[in-house]
Amino acid sequence: MSESALGTVVGNLAHAAPHRAALTCGTDTISRAALEASTNRLARAYRNLGVTPDSFVTIGLPNGIEFFEAVLAVWKLGATPQPISSRLPSAERRAIIDLANPSLVVGVEPSETPGRTTIPGRFQPEASLSSDPLPPLIGASFKAPTSGGSTGRPKLIVATQSATWESVEGFANLLRIPRDGVHLGTGPLYHNGPFVTSLLALLRGNHLVIMERFDATAALALIERQRVDWMYAVPTMMHRIWRLPERERQRFDVSSLRVVFHMAAPCPPWLKQAWIDWLGGERILELYGGTEAQAITFITGDEWLAHRGSVGRVILGEMVVLDESGNELPPGEVGEIWMRRGLDEPPSYRYIGARPKSRPGNWESLGDMGWKDTDGYVYLSDRDTDMILVGGANVYPAEVESALDEHPAVTSSCVVGLPDDEYGN
Repeated sequence: MSESALGTVVGNLAHAAPHRAALTCGTDTISRAALEASTNRLARAYRNLGVTPDSFVTIGLPNGIEFFEAVLAVWKLGATPQPISSRLPSAERRAIIDLANPSLVVGVEPSETPGRTTIPGRFQPEASLSSDPLPPLIGASFKAPTSGGSTGRPKLIVATQSATWESVEGFANLLRIPRDGVHLGTGPLYHNGPFVTSLLALLRGNHLVIMERFDATAALALIERQRVDWMYAVPTMMHRIWRLPERERQRFDVSSLRVVFHMAAPCPPWLKQAWIDWLGGERILELYGGTEAQAITFITGDEWLAHRGSVGRVILGEMVVLDESGNELPPGEVGEIWMRRGLDEPPSYRYIGARPKSRPGNWESLGDMGWKDTDGYVYLSDRDTDMILVGGANVYPAEVESALDEHPAVTSSCVVGLPDDEYGN
């Protein structure tokens, strides 16, 4: 069976239902047909500016329709989108661009990137460029997001999955992203989670409703007005929604929601329980894994009720919990979480600008501490770099923060260690 290039999917959707809404951001909405036409013109403009297959295109645009147009145009040329924050300081942006060596920088003032082919935001292709479909091209990688990691130095995480629908469809199935539904994108699109879930939803024919910036009340209003059935969130967003006055939260009809998917940080058990009580366990999904995707866990809200605090069981790759000497720890004991792909599987990523933290046997670590229970469910404690030593005992700030945040008068908390003559740090 032939593979479907990601750059051709919107065209197929437009052929099936040209006038159906594809994207909404603020007061702007674009149909499938208009999105296909605009991205074909944009791809031709990018090609004229020097974009070639398998080159990187750095995209520094804020959340909005223009961001998706840029990504789709890049895919149409067989190139790799490399999203960055539109609010990066100049020095950090230059460091990332120097690493990527892109064929084009999008969404940045040309004066900020001397010596690079650069176009600012709101770029308009020449009207004479054709909006007809381009020959399908498949890039070797469908994304190359950045990460500062625990070192603070930028690196590119280049996915080894090619830019085909077949290479990413399984993830859409796992996350229960429907066909022809309504998807609410709440997070910054340069982050891996919002980037992947939003684009999967768009390519599955969903009407994608994007927030320029998250606001708890505005999110609930959009769910009601647009009849959203799938929503991406991180625990901070869930916390802000839950901390709204109950009367404010309950005045919105959120019955259309079928999935609330959260990841990116540990969710305090009290907060997850509150959302399960509100919406039902069958609607709450959680995934744990890095952008690198060496291995991932997955859990439903109903499973979570039987394994409170867990981020799920491993469904892709392998995970072990090891002590400082590299010995596997028994259930219930906290250690460092190490991951790897299956022994017969190819790598899921490659770094540019860094090397993974690794040990023999192809094991890699993202620096997370945690443990497993007797059923194989994984639980997170905190990052190893955040751990505080108190009188010889390990204290994980995330656990203390979770307890503090449960108090209704606390909006947010941060726990740090301080030197102490008696207890240490």
